Amino acid sequence: MTVDDVMELAPVIPVLVVDKVSDALPIARALVAGGLRALEVTLRTEGALDVIREMSQVEGAVVGAGTVVTPQQLDAVLSAGAKFIVSPGTTQELLDIARDSDVPMLPGAVTPSEIMAMREEGYSILKFFPAEQA
Repeated sequence: MTVDDVMELAPVIPVLVVDKVSDALPIARALVAGGLRALEVTLRTEGALDVIREMSQVEGAVVGAGTVVTPQQLDAVLSAGAKFIVSPGTTQELLDIARDSDVPMLPGAVTPSEIMAMREEGYSILKFFPAEQA
């Protein structure tokens, strides 16, 4: 799977902050039923890895992890079942480990320099982040 494949799954990728693991399955089922198969679960809650595990069980769901900022988080989300990752920015270490793992990564960028650097790394699709501040 590539980032292009993930982007073709739905017109938008919902960014999910799920506080209660018990909400994971109903949310994923509803989104998939509504035609949104790519689901980004942010790592902003204590139960995020469990939410990824739960949502990954839903037929048709392609669950990714957002707010991935370290190689340790990358390893953890892949073990939880994430099929793609989204990062608010990048470091060379994160780029290297993502490339080595073959996981599709959608890096965040907002400045022309960040965008140019990601193009040099081979990325043609980026997350415009943080959009609200920009």
